[in-house]
Amino acid sequence: MKKIIATVIAGLFATAAFAQTPATTPAAPAVAKAEAKEAKADAKATAKETKAHIKADAKTAKAEAEANKDVAVAQADAKADKADAHAKAHKTKAKAHEKTVKADAAAMPATPATPAK
Repeated sequence: MKKIIATVIAGLFATAAFAQTPATTPAAPAVAKAEAKEAKADAKATAKETKAHIKADAKTAKAEAEANKDVAVAQADAKADKADAHAKAHKTKAKAHEKTVKADAAAMPATPATPAK
């Protein structure tokens, strides 16, 4: 009889143990939910980092484009200045030549032209 009572008591304990097993199952969705939340936070952080990186690249590209534009404007200004200087020098040389011609004409006495024979 002691064996029968021991078997019945062991069966009750075993039944009680199996009855509590499903109670631990709801913890699994909580763990999955926490993992999903962590994965979502990681994805959000990665997206934010990528966005910041792209924004920094765009800012750098814009600064480089602005610098290239400034260089082009400076080169165009330099060419215009060079052309202006060249035109001014040409004008000055022309004036000097005119003065030389006038001085030569004034220095030469007017001689009567001899008729051609």
